[in-house]
Amino acid sequence: MDDIILKVDGLSKSFSSTIAVADVHMNFYKGKIHGLIGENGSGKSTLSNMIAGVISPDTGKIIFKGEIYKPADSGEAANTGVSMITQEMGTIGGMTIAENIFLGREFLFTGKSGLVNTRKMNREAAAVFKQTGISHIDPRKPVTSLSFEDRKIVEIARALYTNPDLLIIDETTTALSQSGRSILYSIMEQMKKKGGTVIFISHDLEEVRKHCDFISVMRDGHYIDTLEVRNCTDSQIRELMVGRKIDGSWYRTDESASCGNTVVLSCLHVTTDLLHDVSCGLHQGEILGVAGLTDSGMHDFGKVLFGLTKPQTGSVSAEYKGEAKDVRNPGNAIKLKIGYVSKNRDEEALMLLSSIKENVALPSLDMLARHAFISPAEEKKLAQSGADVMQIKMRDIDQYVMYLSGGNKQKVVLAKWLSNESQILILDCPTRGIDIGVKEAIYQLMKKLKNEGKSIVLISEELPEVIGMSDRILVFKDGKINAEFKREKNLAQTDVVKYMI
Repeated sequence: MDDIILKVDGLSKSFSSTIAVADVHMNFYKGKIHGLIGENGSGKSTLSNMIAGVISPDTGKIIFKGEIYKPADSGEAANTGVSMITQEMGTIGGMTIAENIFLGREFLFTGKSGLVNTRKMNREAAAVFKQTGISHIDPRKPVTSLSFEDRKIVEIARALYTNPDLLIIDETTTALSQSGRSILYSIMEQMKKKGGTVIFISHDLEEVRKHCDFISVMRDGHYIDTLEVRNCTDSQIRELMVGRKIDGSWYRTDESASCGNTVVLSCLHVTTDLLHDVSCGLHQGEILGVAGLTDSGMHDFGKVLFGLTKPQTGSVSAEYKGEAKDVRNPGNAIKLKIGYVSKNRDEEALMLLSSIKENVALPSLDMLARHAFISPAEEKKLAQSGADVMQIKMRDIDQYVMYLSGGNKQKVVLAKWLSNESQILILDCPTRGIDIGVKEAIYQLMKKLKNEGKSIVLISEELPEVIGMSDRILVFKDGKINAEFKREKNLAQTDVVKYMI
């Protein structure tokens, strides 16, 4: 009993008619890394947010270090010894990196005049980075100058500054490259050695098994079981997560490439700030995989194909009704029946403060319009059909997207492009932060779309996904296509990796 640092006793939380967490009882131990897993919508993030003081439970109590723990907000939780790093963006634009790290703690650097000593703040931020093993970030710069990954690293530094006894990591690794993940794993091990506790939420079972001592499973808001990592198997974990057996054969089973001869999307000699003379073509019915390190240019490649980034030189064109049409901007791309799923889901792919209906129908408004008038009934019908096809877990289509789980948000993104009858889909990390049940559904959808003759560009940092689903793979390095592979039975990750680094 003395080893229990945090005890969750009968916690419940509902949002309107949706029960997110239902009577959960769970213990977390000192000096342990405790995995918390479950499908999207299982209640993991809601439970974590209650522990971190972000939201308050409806019923139940939390006991932290032997005392009743009821933080008013995340700042009070941090002062008590609980910090949290989330999956989505947690930094604030319009501020420097140092100001983000010490947000809410400016008083530490305020003199008698009431002014903040920015030099002192910057020095302290640099010291925090040094202790964390980070050397490439200048705390004086605006936080918006950083990549998505480096902004997550700033959040890690902020969480560690309070020297927490309990650190919650909520699907943060999905936003990090291998180097960023190595930093985070090192921090987790350091906390464990010092007797601290880590609650680690991830959909990557290999990652959870490698770094955790225990794994607790949640499903539909309920606590299911806790397993000792050394005494359990992947199949046991998956079955507990989804309530049924998963055979694991979610990737394609065919061993060779198959697609039509028609090139439906063409990129010719494209150069941007991150790309250098890139040329390639996507065929009808083809899944074209794109692999590389985070900063290889592959994510910018997806933006160029959809018209979000305008090439400095070169061009992108799509085959539409038998003719080649230039892709000039996103609006033009949508008319050419191209859909784009961004890696940064919440900031670039969704309107969080709008309903599911409004999000799904948005790309299809021109298609729905009759003499400049859009029938509410037709809009509702289209959105409901898209939600049904993607099996979105929701109250109804008028529910705000911000209240959905990560996996259901991703289903909304896919539903809007399917509803628009997109013939070409550019998918940038489509399974980032997605549980195994939704992953399986997305892979099945990709197979179905391919069989229907639709074409997909699959950009992913997960090599098993790229190799398992693609007809052909382009490997990006330093803004260029460094290698190309065709689908074959014996293609291994090691074959691809050597062209990435």
